[in-house]
Amino acid sequence: MISLEEKEKELKYYQDTLQEVKQEIGKVIVGQEEVIEQLIWAMVSDGHALLEGMPGVGKTMLIRTVSEVLSFDFSRIQFTPDLMPSDITGTKMIEIHENGKQSFVFHEGPIFSNIVLADEINRATPKTQSSLLEAMAEKTVTIMGETRKVSSPFFVLATQNPIDMEGTYPLPEAQMDRFLLKINMGYPKKEELYEIIKRTTGTESYHVQKLLDTEKMQKIQLAVKEILVSQELLDYTVQLIMATHPEEEHASELVKKYVRYGVGPRGVQSLIKVAKARAFCSGRFHVSKGDIKHAAIPVLRHRLFLNFEGEASGIREDLILEDAIQYTDKVLNVR
Repeated sequence: MISLEEKEKELKYYQDTLQEVKQEIGKVIVGQEEVIEQLIWAMVSDGHALLEGMPGVGKTMLIRTVSEVLSFDFSRIQFTPDLMPSDITGTKMIEIHENGKQSFVFHEGPIFSNIVLADEINRATPKTQSSLLEAMAEKTVTIMGETRKVSSPFFVLATQNPIDMEGTYPLPEAQMDRFLLKINMGYPKKEELYEIIKRTTGTESYHVQKLLDTEKMQKIQLAVKEILVSQELLDYTVQLIMATHPEEEHASELVKKYVRYGVGPRGVQSLIKVAKARAFCSGRFHVSKGDIKHAAIPVLRHRLFLNFEGEASGIREDLILEDAIQYTDKVLNVR
């Protein structure tokens, strides 16, 4: 049995390694520090992430860079309207052996990788989108009545464009809820544009080194689960979730006006998971109220369902969540 000192030393090593991962990604991706952090939170929490942003902001490049820093199996699926479920999961095919006999042999699809990049996920039909659902939820894939386990660890990192309307199929609520985080990726700042030009239009190339393998990632995921959460913070988290329910007495005014359905139980589980991840990545072994507040918006923004008035007004889910956080602070007298 290892001592407490050795345990702390091991955890500190993993925390430092995650900081190095972030720095390596920064060699290729200019800016977007918050997006990179949130992507790391999702992975150390053993969850999936959906990146949403305008074309050309670097969503696919970011996920590719993450895969290059990690010694994981990586596959990319370009979602299109004609993509079939078997193109993702794989299928059984007849093979003829040397003795002339025939048999069915299973050929794995790209879903059997540690990191699966689901590029432009909202361009595929609902039938194809749903082929990811079992893998994301249960870490298994059922093909022709046979259930197979996917790789471990397993992450679906998906991208989508928020402005495309033609030829797209919005993700159903059940699948959106399977993403631990919905990460909004905005435009780079003015000074970052100069650096992007410098890095991408010159002769110099940037290479990253691999820092984490699957075994270390699984140990980090286990360490994140052991991060402490006080009863006071559990009370705060539950109250925040209840503040997103329009029928509740302690719901904020914006929630009562614009929200049809609030955040469900998976939302509170996800919020605690990501708050633990943020604490661990920050070099701490306990969750703070700041961890809960910083994790709340990316964890919960895709779990709110607006009513007709909310949809028509164009109000952002982030604004509603900020109001719910402020209202929760007021109800619990938090400074």
